[in-house]
Amino acid sequence: MSGKETGTVALPEIVFGATWNGDLVHQVVTAMLANARTPIAHAKDRSEVSGTGKKPWKQKGTGSARHGSRRSPIWRKGGVAHGPRNERTFKQKINKKMRVKALYAVLTKKFEDGEVLFLDSMTFTAPKTKEAKNTITALAKIKGFESLATKRANTALIASITTDDNTVKSLRNFNNMMLEHVRSLNPVDVLKYKYLVLVGAEDAVKEIESRGATTPVVK
Repeated sequence: MSGKETGTVALPEIVFGATWNGDLVHQVVTAMLANARTPIAHAKDRSEVSGTGKKPWKQKGTGSARHGSRRSPIWRKGGVAHGPRNERTFKQKINKKMRVKALYAVLTKKFEDGEVLFLDSMTFTAPKTKEAKNTITALAKIKGFESLATKRANTALIASITTDDNTVKSLRNFNNMMLEHVRSLNPVDVLKYKYLVLVGAEDAVKEIESRGATTPVVK
């Protein structure tokens, strides 16, 4: 937390040495954004708008075009034809292996660009925003991470192996940073923020690696 080097951590090649697959990343990110989408826009059709159901005039003999309802879409204040509906679903299926491979590809890209910071721990004795700011200022002195203290939007995603109330409350006043558990890491959040800070580095790396583990087939 003071910005000083304390040791090293072994990085698995499957996580931080993955091959970049832009098409896969795009597909997974697009699907995740679609799944998080909540339809709000809703237009009333002819069955939902208020108004009488009486036939405007008789079918024949008036010289006017025939009409059956004043709630028809072609009438003023009538229902909307083919308008947006809030029951529409945008959900897309994402296979588990696709999601994991996309995450590994994004983590590899971040690591190659020097935007991943491995932190041994982050704990606060009390929920103090000032202490959190001092920590961020200290980490910003590390070469390549100077923007931690100056970037105003989407600065850092802090992924911790454990989260406690003091840490959550100390960081929640920073609207340019996000704190989440390592097991919740996903390509969308990693791409959204410039830096990724892995707290509890060794355990965090093991947790990420375990997501790609497969059960061996016994013959």
